Amino acid sequence: MPTFVMLSTLSPHGVGTLKTNPERLKEVNSEIEQMGARVIEQWAVLGPYDFVNIVEAPDERVIARVSVELAARGTAHFQTMTAIPVDEFLSLLK
Repeated sequence: MPTFVMLSTLSPHGVGTLKTNPERLKEVNSEIEQMGARVIEQWAVLGPYDFVNIVEAPDERVIARVSVELAARGTAHFQTMTAIPVDEFLSLLK
């Protein structure tokens, strides 16, 4: 299944929601599954992004839907990229 890297930055509203209800983060992961994708790994990070998520989705349409649905809530901004396993990438160069 294709893998995607989703970088997210919380809005001030999103920070407030997370502070009030930390379990909301896990609830969003469940909502992502209901949209047809699955969070494989997730890290809180320091720097320009608040979270790095590794997400599997059947195709770009599903991950696009996830990105738009989550962004429409106004609690975070997202940047989503396709991830290619290194061995697969190297085989493309041969």
